[in-house]
Amino acid sequence: MVPGSTAIIRARDVMHKGIVSIDGMATAKDAVDKMRSEKVASLLVKKRHDDDAWGILVIQDFVKGVIIPGRSASEVNVYEIMTKPIITVPADMDIRYVARLICRAGIRRAPVEDKGELVGVISLSSLILDNDLF
Repeated sequence: MVPGSTAIIRARDVMHKGIVSIDGMATAKDAVDKMRSEKVASLLVKKRHDDDAWGILVIQDFVKGVIIPGRSASEVNVYEIMTKPIITVPADMDIRYVARLICRAGIRRAPVEDKGELVGVISLSSLILDNDLF
């Protein structure tokens, strides 16, 4: 809730709408190029089939999976360095609980799910920097 207000702010109210995704077979170089062109800090990795889980690729994955081991970004596939499965939050979840879940899980962002579909991404920084919560 915003101080002085009785309205509950939900994940859907503060999420970044739109999903930027990539195929798990793409290279890390392709992923970096896409992140730069779309100006995002994460990519959702597409499911291979209906029974599969979504994955996520974040900046830290490149550091741990490409830079530190000294691998070539052109020779590393996204599926090798991504995190899967991912933690999602319901679109109607109160942002106080979203923030608590994200912090306790030790992650910085989570996709927002509505009726089984991913509809956006919420991050701790977007809660503070991109909204008038304070």
